Amino acid sequence: MPTYTLNRRAVAHANRLIDAHHVVLDSDWGDSQPSADDENAFLKTHSWREYADWHLGLTVDATDETKSRYGFVFGDFRRVHRSAIIACQYRAAEWRHKQVELAAHRLLQRIDKSGS
Repeated sequence: MPTYTLNRRAVAHANRLIDAHHVVLDSDWGDSQPSADDENAFLKTHSWREYADWHLGLTVDATDETKSRYGFVFGDFRRVHRSAIIACQYRAAEWRHKQVELAAHRLLQRIDKSGS
């Protein structure tokens, strides 16, 4: 299992989106999460840095500018999905990535407080 560090830029990006009310409160993340084709389309018009901003985790020892470098996607490249944040928190807790788990928890609290 890969080891992840927290992507602080992604946390800041998520916070900005939440504050701007760019949040989907009710979605089925299994149906809403970006597919490989969605990711490829995003990367055709955006930088790897922008792609990274949508992922709470950075895979330790993975090469930059590869999809394997980034984990714990929290939105659809336009909006934060509450269900994605819950999935990130759950998966991070399951895999014992405490920094990512706590960041996702704080983001979830921010979404719920904002009533976005």
